[in-house]
Order: sequence, then C-alpha cells, then structure tokens
Amino acid sequence: MKGSESRILTTHAGSLPRPAELVDLQLRISRGERIDPAILISATGQATRRVVARQLELGIDVGNDGEQPRESFFTYVRYRMSGFSGESARPPVRDLAVFPGVRALVQAREGSNPRTNLVASPPRATGPVRYVDAELLDSECLVFKDSLAAQNKNFAETFWTAPSPGIIAAAMQNDFYGSLEEYVDAVADALRTEYEAIVARGHILQIDAPDLAMERHRLFADGPLADFLGFVDLTVAALNRALANIAADRVRLHVCWGNYEGPHTFDVPLEDLLPHLFPARVGGLVLSMANPRHAHEHRVVARLGLPRDWLLIAGVIDTTTNYVEHPEVVAERIELAARAMGDPRRVLAGTDCGFDTSTGCGCVADDVVWEKLRALRAGADLATTRLYGLP
Repeated sequence: MKGSESRILTTHAGSLPRPAELVDLQLRISRGERIDPAILISATGQATRRVVARQLELGIDVGNDGEQPRESFFTYVRYRMSGFSGESARPPVRDLAVFPGVRALVQAREGSNPRTNLVASPPRATGPVRYVDAELLDSECLVFKDSLAAQNKNFAETFWTAPSPGIIAAAMQNDFYGSLEEYVDAVADALRTEYEAIVARGHILQIDAPDLAMERHRLFADGPLADFLGFVDLTVAALNRALANIAADRVRLHVCWGNYEGPHTFDVPLEDLLPHLFPARVGGLVLSMANPRHAHEHRVVARLGLPRDWLLIAGVIDTTTNYVEHPEVVAERIELAARAMGDPRRVLAGTDCGFDTSTGCGCVADDVVWEKLRALRAGADLATTRLYGLP
C-alpha cells in the first residue's frame, strides 16, 4: 500500500454516484424482476467508464470502479454466496429512534423518492453460507481494467471493496447457525475467497466494516459497551483468519459510524474502540474525521497512536452534506491528521464514507460529489506545500 512519500495522495471510501438508468436496473433486479442481461452489461460498463474517467480527471491517486456494478456495499453477496433468502428486519439506528423530528425528516425525504434502501431490509441467512460464484467479481474487474485502458493516465494504485464478516452477520439476520459466533466464522470463511481474489488481481483490498462502530447504536444499542466490544473482538479475529494468506500491507480497514445525516449522539467514542482494532491484520485504517461528530478525534489518534506499520486514510470530506469543503478546510484537516500521526507520509486524504453505499440512496447530489473530490485534490495540494516544504 502506497504512502504519501513525496506528496499527499488522495483516495475515497469506495462508492460513487450511479446513473439513474443503472439505479433503476439494480432495483428491479433486487425485486426479482427479469431484465435483459445485455442492457445491464451496457449500463454497468458505461457507468464504470464514467467514474474511472472522472476520478482520473480530478486527480484521485488511489481509485476504483465506484462500486458501480453492485446494488450496495454488502447485500450484493447474496448473488455470490449460498444461504441467503427472504428479508431481515434491521433494528433502527438509536439516534433516529430517540429524535423523532429527525426521523420525520428522513421519512418525508424517503416518501418523495420511490427508491428502496436495500440495506434497510437485506436478506437473511437461511442455509449454509458458502462462496459459490466468482464470475461476477471476474466481470467487475474486467470492466474496470478495460475502463482504465481507455484512459491516457492511470491511478498510482487501485483498491477494491468487500464487506466485513461482521456487517453481514449483524445486518443479514441469522436463521440457520447456532450462535452469532458460528455465523460470523462461516461468513468469514466464505469471504476469504473474495478477499484473496481481489488481492490476486493486484488491488488493495478495502474491508468495509461499519459494524465495528455503527452496531454499537444498532444491534448492540440496548446492551453494555462490553458486549459490543466483544463483538468487535470476535469480528476482528474472524477477519484475521480470512486474511491469513494476504500480506497486511495489501489491506485497508474502513470503519465508520453509519453514513447517514443524523445526530449521531450515541456513536461509540473512538477512544473506546480504537484499541480493539489494533489486532487487525491490515496496513491502513480508513476513518471518518470530517463530520461534525468525529472531527475532533485526531486527538485520539495522537494520544493512542496507530500501529507503527499502519497508514491513516483520513476522512477529510463529509459524505452526508451538499456543502463543498473549501480547499483550505481540507488542507487543515489533512495537517491535523499528519500531526496526529507524526509523519505526513503515513497519511492519505480520503472521504468519510462512500457517496452511494446503497444504489440511488446517496445524500449528496451527483454534481456536488465531483466538486467535493475536486476540493479534496486542491486541499491535498495545499497541504503538500506546507507539510513537505514545497514551493
């Protein structure tokens, strides 16, 4: 995994806006409708070429396919793994339950939008979970490779996302395994196939693990903190087993508290969580550091430190607001992260989370997303001049 050896490198957390045509197709498939495969292939290819070109145009150094072929960041596994069917009933995030005014605003917004949030009612485990179809991953990677070949420049490095075993086990309810521990272990064993295939194709593997923070105010909202931290330990141990054949410096871990606009007053503090992440066999941490609830936690990183061989991919762009960060604000956030790490070479500039983690349900307008990434690049350039003493 590349560090910012001579300048601040830019990246993002994975998902980028999907065109309306592709959103419609993916939602229709999720409802069980039959569509013409040729139409889906064409729409996916066009969308992937678009996001690859835009990232390169805006100066993103470490990029991906924007997760264009996937319906969401984790429910897509139902097409690659056996054992899932039906629907789960996800417990609500605690802050939206406690603040009814915010809940009403969210419901009013969703009422004017006929799209379905696929992560709100994902399928559930009803049989043995096994990885059975790598063809879809192969297809994704090939479309991305072809999209890159059509450009006259390239990324410094590429990354590819895959879900944590914990987010699947927490969100996709268990009707088959005898315990949560058994379920997490089975999912981790299944995901190992995808993890290893991603790295074998030359990409950095990003593990998307909102479960390692968000489930404190969701699945574990009514229990003691120790119960949630036990779940974190369980998931990290299972993840490590799934990553056993992958070099740690080829993996980055994305942890967040939920990519939604809300009070977030029940978010687990980073200082409680961070030591439980340190055993993870990864080489970098993607962390939300731009939103109003967590922007101060660079101080926690400075106080507790990160493992000496880890990079920090600092979220310096908020993915839940249509405000476009000023490049000076971006630069200041990068400088705070560099100060916390003690070395700018260990910091990359990124986003708090994805911009379209479930197809069509992003909070930020398509054209604003690209302007935010433009500000990310401009802010990284400003920070580079200050941190590296360049003119």
